[in-house]
Amino acid sequence: MRVLLADDHVLFLDGLRNLLTLHGVQVVGTARNGLEALEKTLQLRPDIVLMDIRMPDCDGVTATRLIRAEWPECKIIMLTTSTEEPDLLEAIRSGASGYLLKSLETGPFLTYLDGVMRGEAAISRELSRVLLKTVARQEEIGLPEREASEELVTLTARQLEILHLAAQELTYKEIAEYLSVSEHTIKYHMGEVLQRLNVKNRQQAVAYALNRGMIRRN
Repeated sequence: MRVLLADDHVLFLDGLRNLLTLHGVQVVGTARNGLEALEKTLQLRPDIVLMDIRMPDCDGVTATRLIRAEWPECKIIMLTTSTEEPDLLEAIRSGASGYLLKSLETGPFLTYLDGVMRGEAAISRELSRVLLKTVARQEEIGLPEREASEELVTLTARQLEILHLAAQELTYKEIAEYLSVSEHTIKYHMGEVLQRLNVKNRQQAVAYALNRGMIRRN
């Protein structure tokens, strides 16, 4: 098993790397923020990314969305102290394969990792109850969340500009050069777009915007 760790706390990173190595897990790299996690994931292609939620520059949920847009097969597990329902739901919607708390003991933690490698979801037991209650509540309401809120979706002028250029089939690097900004900036904005539109990748975002007249192909 090859694992990438993403967390902005150095002592926690070192401790987790030592723990995993001790149990035969290969840690292929570490990242201190979401954008670095994106770069190293696409470069190193680990089996699993263990991702914190609260990180500077680019948070873990946004990074998850960006990674999944570039590499849909990637397995990402949020490893966090947050038990907040919005964090859990956003992580799952963004494509995370699991959501684990840092308070887990070693045995269950390693068992969850093995399960994800077999295609299972990994959600701490106490958070599973939260997720089930949320699903039940949404079923009672009736309309899916996306359908109910679709008309309220708005994008900034910069995000629309990036989507317009993406519709011309420009790469992130080409868009960055055209707008005289960094490629990291373009990827961050695209991650925000994916979240607001509730889509999985840039192709779906472009199609969404074109279909609703938010941008034009030419």
